[in-house]
Amino acid sequence: MAYDIQTWTQAAAFLGSGLSIGLGAIGAAIGEGYTAAQANAGISRNPDATGDIFKTMLVGQAVAESAAIFALVIAMLLLFTDMGSGSILTVCALLSAGLCMGFGAIGSGIGSGFPAGMACFGISRQPAAAGNLTTNMLIGSAVCQTTSIYALVTALILLFVNFSGCPVSPTWGGIIGAGLSMGLGAIGPGIGEGLVAKAACEGIARQPLAVVPSTNIMLLGQAVTETTGIYALLISFMLMFKTFPATDSTAPAFALIASGLCMGLGAIGPGIGEGVTGHGSVSWVARNEEATAELTRFMLVGQAVSESTGIYSLVIALVLIFVV
Repeated sequence: MAYDIQTWTQAAAFLGSGLSIGLGAIGAAIGEGYTAAQANAGISRNPDATGDIFKTMLVGQAVAESAAIFALVIAMLLLFTDMGSGSILTVCALLSAGLCMGFGAIGSGIGSGFPAGMACFGISRQPAAAGNLTTNMLIGSAVCQTTSIYALVTALILLFVNFSGCPVSPTWGGIIGAGLSMGLGAIGPGIGEGLVAKAACEGIARQPLAVVPSTNIMLLGQAVTETTGIYALLISFMLMFKTFPATDSTAPAFALIASGLCMGLGAIGPGIGEGVTGHGSVSWVARNEEATAELTRFMLVGQAVSESTGIYSLVIALVLIFVV
């Protein structure tokens, strides 16, 4: 049965919409559930702090929800934006936008739940530190959302940039690869940054006077954890905006898809691993503030080693774009 290009465009928009919010709902729901679970544990520990814990829980869940809202926005745009008659590249772009935002929301949703949950539990231990815990939670959770924002930007570019002047092959592969690179590449850093922020909230609850060093090292640890997400964004932009010569061969298109997969998948492990390292360092600052400098050095060295596998993925992704 033959279908015209307008039918394929509409089908891609519907499929992309479902993928965007279907995948995008996963992380936020997990993060919000973790926050509520820790809030319940905190209320059980200290019922007198119920009011502050409840307010912090709702704020933390609202932040974790934002990644899913980004996915909802992309899903609605895919459903209700008139894409015109479209082309094969439009079909690929619509599908890629949904994949990008759907996968890109998972890590940020889960990661934002970690500091929110620990802040709720921390208030039960240190009710007087509720303000510092909430502030630290908001900072840490906001950083967790950055990779989902990268995915949102990439998805919007895929939706609204006109690729009609580019050759269909291998550009279609670059468009699909761009969405996979940024979508998958956002998962690890989002989760890892959440682990670092969780450790800072735990430390402040243990020793409220350590709020400044805990927050400072948290931000440093999150910055390093973010880097593989930036690599994924870089590859995504290259795949979208580099001009590729026309070809009748399918191999170059699949090389571009492979580049996106390579960087997207290659960013997951380093992002989580660096977050685990940061968690281990930040959580001990409050217990032994005098060792802050040593803990920071060891954290950075450990994260640098974890980063190496992400750099390998970046190199291979670049080879697939410029050499193969």
